[in-house]
Amino acid sequence: MKLVVATSGASGVNLGLKTLKLLPSSIETHFIMSHNSQTVLLKEMKNVTTHNNENIGASIASGSFGVDAMLIAPCSMNTLAKIACGIADNLVTRAAAVMIKEQKKLILAPREMPFSAIALENMHKLASLGVIIAPPVMAYYSEQQTLDEMENFVIGKWFDLLSIEHKLYKRWE
Repeated sequence: MKLVVATSGASGVNLGLKTLKLLPSSIETHFIMSHNSQTVLLKEMKNVTTHNNENIGASIASGSFGVDAMLIAPCSMNTLAKIACGIADNLVTRAAAVMIKEQKKLILAPREMPFSAIALENMHKLASLGVIIAPPVMAYYSEQQTLDEMENFVIGKWFDLLSIEHKLYKRWE
């Protein structure tokens, strides 16, 4: 599987980075990062191809590269709006446009709360195109006790959407 993980916005970037750490090494991973997350990634991550968000000519910007899925976590309202309107002015939005064009799995994890009517309208438009809207929302049946366990639950739900096996949270019994 080829998977693109991207972060946009500053709040919640740790979820995107933790997702990268927890991915099985068998998955070919490409990461697009904001400028601020770049420093953290270069110090902490291995076995990940990183792409400059300004390089819209990167391999993952083409449908012929064959990416299977993309997760944007967190997804800022700005990025969400650009994707909903077909604006592909950086690598994150270009790669997302390719996923929609190629009818591949695109998962957006919007990070803002509460959602405005405009954001909800953009999410509805994208959902009607097959984009999966999966904000980092907790569930309590898996009995998380720590922030780390809560993050694992959210990431586990994203892995479920990507058909990636894991044991990150206690399943409903």
